[in-house]
Amino acid sequence: MLTSRPPVPASADADLRFHGDSELAAGLVDLAVNVRTDPMPDWLSQPLREALTDLARYPDPGPARAAVAARHGRPPAEVLLTAGAAQAFSLLAHALRPARAVVVHPQFTEPEAALRAAGHPVGRVILQAPDFTLTPDRVPDDADLVVLGNPTNPTSVLHPASAIAALARPGRVLVVDEAFADTVPGEPESLSSRRDLPGLVVIRSFTKTWGLAGLRVGYLLADAALVDRLAAVAPLWPVSTPALAAAQACASPAAVAAEQAIARRLADDRAHLVRRLAALPGVRVTGEPTSSFVLIEVPDGLAVRDRLRERGYAVRRGDTFPGLGPDWLRLAVRDTATTDAFVAVLAGVLS
Repeated sequence: MLTSRPPVPASADADLRFHGDSELAAGLVDLAVNVRTDPMPDWLSQPLREALTDLARYPDPGPARAAVAARHGRPPAEVLLTAGAAQAFSLLAHALRPARAVVVHPQFTEPEAALRAAGHPVGRVILQAPDFTLTPDRVPDDADLVVLGNPTNPTSVLHPASAIAALARPGRVLVVDEAFADTVPGEPESLSSRRDLPGLVVIRSFTKTWGLAGLRVGYLLADAALVDRLAAVAPLWPVSTPALAAAQACASPAAVAAEQAIARRLADDRAHLVRRLAALPGVRVTGEPTSSFVLIEVPDGLAVRDRLRERGYAVRRGDTFPGLGPDWLRLAVRDTATTDAFVAVLAGVLS
């Protein structure tokens, strides 16, 4: 029998460093990590293999930077490639000196963790269940650094682009974590191509859709002056040659088309999961999920999580996200067969 993990107090700052991979163990079906695990396509694996033959040279980010810029209709000077999206938050925390930083929660905890590690005090705006709706007036007028996700991890809520754009203003850096934007068909609420909003920073990742968590490849979009400021605090050659090859391949028009086809299939799989969960007594699904994960509320959530582990399933605890408590669990969307097997086990655990 698998042992359960000890509960972590929701108020502890150390919770901000807890992530879904901490839930995993040998033999568990992974519903805790929001990374697609399908086989890598040839158009991606081939450049990676070729990159391994060229490791004697220092990495050249130029071609990948140009490809990402073209994908979003921006000049290369407005793109900064990073070792995963998480590194972008660290660069922001070290390059900026905000007088009042605010993070909109519940959301991915790494931005706040990076800001605190750099010595910045951080205020929180907590959105409320069941819909976790964002209204711009919730954010203090004097906040000069605002961070939020869209779609938001862990709620799977997609905020209107207009609501997020309303937060932009001179003298404020507005950071939008779009690591899961490519999981939404057509990316209707993405701000990645907006160049007219003052202080806008969009952070993106190739990790989720293409299963590249171990390669660490992401990027940041902002005006050229801010990109230069962030690059000045980055380490030399932060992105490896294989990661750059992956970025160039994943930013190609063919990859973007494939990405959108995956997003449409994901929407069907997610709808199936939501229907099955909604039929279970005692399970509340948050709002209208839009991404590759679903947030649910169940009675005695931490005990349910432990019993699911004993029965072979890893799910992501929710109590380490500010604004959530011990009865919240995040579930990655998988294929319908995996969903059906999981829901049957969950029904047994709840009963």
